[in-house]
Amino acid sequence: MVGADVSAGGKIRESGMPPEEVWRGFFDVERILDHMLLNSHVVDAADFACGYGTFTIPVARRISGVIYAVDIDPEMIHSVQEKSRSLGLINVKPIIRDLLSSGSGLGDGSVDYVLLFNILHMEEPLILLREAFRVLRHGGRVGIIHWISDPSTPRGPPLTMRPTVEQCRDWCCIAGFDPCSGISLDLRPYHFGLVMSK
Repeated sequence: MVGADVSAGGKIRESGMPPEEVWRGFFDVERILDHMLLNSHVVDAADFACGYGTFTIPVARRISGVIYAVDIDPEMIHSVQEKSRSLGLINVKPIIRDLLSSGSGLGDGSVDYVLLFNILHMEEPLILLREAFRVLRHGGRVGIIHWISDPSTPRGPPLTMRPTVEQCRDWCCIAGFDPCSGISLDLRPYHFGLVMSK
């Protein structure tokens, strides 16, 4: 996602999105992208459950190839399309897709980076992590951010549903990612980050 507290086939719990201007206020996007190693060395990327495109659009400006913005919600996809057009970005490829039941529709080994932002509180996180692993090229990276387990955060799923960085790392290893590759990041005030390599 970002953006995504967005529902995928109704299977992502506590998934309502606030208004876009409220949502944007929860992130220092450029700082997060710097820490998450999303830069010009990345060629192609995919933003799973892209939401409003909070991260999709800034990533499109940074990478040298295409970013696939995948979401189940047609309104979110339309919003990303309109933003891309208005900014003259031709490297954003929106895709309406139920990631949990149908996958991303991308080919094996087709991207260098997959964004999984605020989405791994879902009931079956390994579905998305295995899909990310499948579509990544050898040496590609998955980037995860999620709400920290702090009741003072202004948004996010209930604390009992929020994964820890250690849980996310374990899930990544089960999905096939290199256990020695993990980079854990403190993205406070509201988030943690994790980057793992294929």
